[in-house]
Amino acid sequence: MGGCSSQSCHRCFFEYETERMIVVKSKVVGSVFRLIQFLILFYVIGYVCVVQKSYQETDSVISSVTTKVKGTGFTNTSDLGARVWDVADYNIPPQGESSFFVLTNMIVTPNQTQSTCPEVRIQTGLCMNYSETVKTCQVLSWCPLEIDINLPEHALLVAAEDFTVLIKNSVTYPKFNFHKRNILPDVNSSYLKQCEFNRKTDPDCPIFRLKDMVSEAEEDFQTMAIRGGVLGIMIDWNCDLDWPEHYCGPKYSFRRLDNKIPENNVAPGYNFRFAKYYKTTDGRETRTLIKAYGIRFDVIVFGTAGKFNMVPTIVNVGAALTFLSLVSSVKWSHLQNTHYL
Repeated sequence: MGGCSSQSCHRCFFEYETERMIVVKSKVVGSVFRLIQFLILFYVIGYVCVVQKSYQETDSVISSVTTKVKGTGFTNTSDLGARVWDVADYNIPPQGESSFFVLTNMIVTPNQTQSTCPEVRIQTGLCMNYSETVKTCQVLSWCPLEIDINLPEHALLVAAEDFTVLIKNSVTYPKFNFHKRNILPDVNSSYLKQCEFNRKTDPDCPIFRLKDMVSEAEEDFQTMAIRGGVLGIMIDWNCDLDWPEHYCGPKYSFRRLDNKIPENNVAPGYNFRFAKYYKTTDGRETRTLIKAYGIRFDVIVFGTAGKFNMVPTIVNVGAALTFLSLVSSVKWSHLQNTHYL
């Protein structure tokens, strides 16, 4: 239709235009048209609605984690003698932010005092007799110095594989005012005293055996315990809140997080140093230095919750109708280009 002149703008304001409708009796054009419609509907219903659940409003999880390790072990070494290890000895530090450490191996340097002594490494300068054949530089330090190259070939605290950890995890989805714990409402204290996590028999038990977690990460506990490492405990709280609350629960998985690639084996494993201080009878300060090797367990909580909301539903239905309307435009352009009209 023609345009409006300046003199007749008031007429155009009250006019309404429609497009011409045409029916094309062609199996090719009709089949292509229906196929495109089907693909758009399949994408909107199958992927957007079912897979992506785009009809839902979503919220990210807020989480808090506390852990409690239990177990005892026994060692008998020349440096420490025969001794029993409990949680106060091997769980260092006793509390961490969503993580905990279990000592499995160590290098002990006992009876260190503040004095002068020969350096371990051979250097030039003021020399002292390090041995009968070797002289090294004199240093002012805690003596004798640590020799950290004689790491035991087998983990000292072999019993650590049977230690257990209780993981208490609380999550919140504030947008939906939803709160839940990984210790489910039907779990009581008597069950917690005897249960141990098992995917088939006890999937709701929050108590985990250390060896089982390392094994699920496809690692050998005793091998990992020699030089230590970092293991991730992943807790997945992805929830569809359109379903009843009991369908929303934690899903656990485990994987090693530190680098163990043989080609990049500089400073492998996980270790740190700490000391135990005491005084001799003559009042002299003395310490035992321990280079601790072990496994650090990081608890990583993630998840998203979704719930039906009219706004995203309308937006996605509108997008679907827009896609369908484009089919007619594409079909009309195709007809004109192929001279069907």
